[in-house]
Amino acid sequence: MKVLIATEKPFAKIAVDGIRKEIEAAGYELALLEKYTDKAQLLDAVKDANAIIIRSDIIDNEVLDAAKELKIVVRAGAGYDNVDLEAATAHGVCVMNTPGQNSNAVAELAFGLMIMAVRNFYDGKSGTELMGKKLGIHAYGNVGRNVARIAKGIGMEIYAYDAYCPKEAMEADGIIPVNTAEELYEKCNVVSLHIPATAETKNSINYELVNRMPKNGLLVNTARKEVINEADLLRLMHDRPDLKYVTDIMPVHHAEFAEQCPGRYFSTPKKMGAQTAEANINAGIAAAKQIVGFLKDGCERFRVNKK
Repeated sequence: MKVLIATEKPFAKIAVDGIRKEIEAAGYELALLEKYTDKAQLLDAVKDANAIIIRSDIIDNEVLDAAKELKIVVRAGAGYDNVDLEAATAHGVCVMNTPGQNSNAVAELAFGLMIMAVRNFYDGKSGTELMGKKLGIHAYGNVGRNVARIAKGIGMEIYAYDAYCPKEAMEADGIIPVNTAEELYEKCNVVSLHIPATAETKNSINYELVNRMPKNGLLVNTARKEVINEADLLRLMHDRPDLKYVTDIMPVHHAEFAEQCPGRYFSTPKKMGAQTAEANINAGIAAAKQIVGFLKDGCERFRVNKK
């Protein structure tokens, strides 16, 4: 069996070494395709691969057509919208993610962005504190739970909305559940987004929803770019000069945000939530273990596509 690591943005060497140890201990071969610059390189590399570990790399129908021996793709990370799930199912390929492995890294970054924003991006002017403020967590999954854990230490009042998480689970963590997204935005000074990009959520963070936030509201997005209705948010920030927006996913309209919202907007140059040494290692090794479990025992615990 051949396992391919196909990463345009490579894992750290220590992560690759950990993956290699897991794969070779199982008796499989490991191949590397790192920093590739053309899709043709990926199409060639997948021809004889039985399993693939990826990061933000695109696995579409063309790649799946080329990968005649492929049985499983594992996205080292939580999000998997870079994989065509329907095409994978049609090709008989199992797709998995590695939930939870980079959750703390994303949560810590969310708070780094929050603190920077409430301190006016460190421009020397007096800012505000997070302690005592109301934090809204939009989606209470692995990252949301880590955000709540950190927020407790800071002394924030924590609310959460998640249509798929039982209220009892939130209450058991000391979190105040709300019934709708609208209620979350109305109540909270800071809202941290952790929703996936789905047909239901794309462009759902719009003018009407964010406009419900109290004066001096702060929206933090370490989830996905696609969930933001950028035209709406730009218009709202023009109409509401009290609002701030910070993100680690550069918007399509980054230049407009930067020009029109000075002192109220910040984006990292690239997505950075999972960009820590620890998350890099954890997600890569988890992906390797899941591949071994699938190939040896048929374990599909983290499967995200249909059979």
